[in-house]
Amino acid sequence: MSKVVVIAVAALAVGGGLFMVPGYGEPTSADETSATAGPPSQAEASASAGERIGLAAVANPDASKAAQDGFPLTGVVKIKGDVPRRRKVRMDADPKCAALHAEAPLDETIVADKDGNVQWACVFVRKGAEGKKGPEPPKAVINQEGCQYKPHVLGVMVGQEITILNSDELLHNIHALPFANKEFNFGQPQKGMVEKKSFTTVEVPVKIKCDIHPWMGAWAIVLDHSFFSVTDPAGKFEIKGLPPGKYTIEAWHEAYKSVTVEVEVKGPTTQNFELTEKKG
Repeated sequence: MSKVVVIAVAALAVGGGLFMVPGYGEPTSADETSATAGPPSQAEASASAGERIGLAAVANPDASKAAQDGFPLTGVVKIKGDVPRRRKVRMDADPKCAALHAEAPLDETIVADKDGNVQWACVFVRKGAEGKKGPEPPKAVINQEGCQYKPHVLGVMVGQEITILNSDELLHNIHALPFANKEFNFGQPQKGMVEKKSFTTVEVPVKIKCDIHPWMGAWAIVLDHSFFSVTDPAGKFEIKGLPPGKYTIEAWHEAYKSVTVEVEVKGPTTQNFELTEKKG
């Protein structure tokens, strides 16, 4: 009897056509049984689905692991139409800031290449991430360097530590202007000073400015998950580790109205965005 059970289990594992019927000592063909068996109950149908998933995982363990780890969502965000020219930042109000640059730096409100691919857009899951664990978020750092905030846009999770540092040998202050979170405003008069802050609730976006140097500005996108990405100079983004499922994905930009799309993730997925309407 034990030999027959081993044969039957092996046949099931490789998708063979033999299986054991309880109470009998000989294997029975699938065709013979299906001819006499009635339709499966809901419980049996559910169990069969679970068995199929389990057998699929056994047959393709790499695919099963990929599904558990999640899939990447990649794409490009671009501006539709004419690309605005970037203006120079006037730092004359503080000669020490102006002296840090051989040429006046360019404003970072709209940074796009000749094809309209735009930097500093944040692409994130607006809906569908509830109860899903994402990858570890990147470290959140705001650096004051050359009388500019770097980066200009960052994504951060609720409760995540944000490191704020001053790399300039002059006074800056960091003034966060949230609506849902607690406002903070403090100075860093010396190079190398570091402060740690965090946000306690979701908010898109939070404006950050320097009251001493009015051209200095940055944005924080505060989310309760790590499914977000900020576009690079080529407009590219990658959200890592998305579990299979349906999501609402939003592309946010400080100068353009947000765009949302519905995406179903079954494997590595590509979704591009076009920003068409400027904010008033």
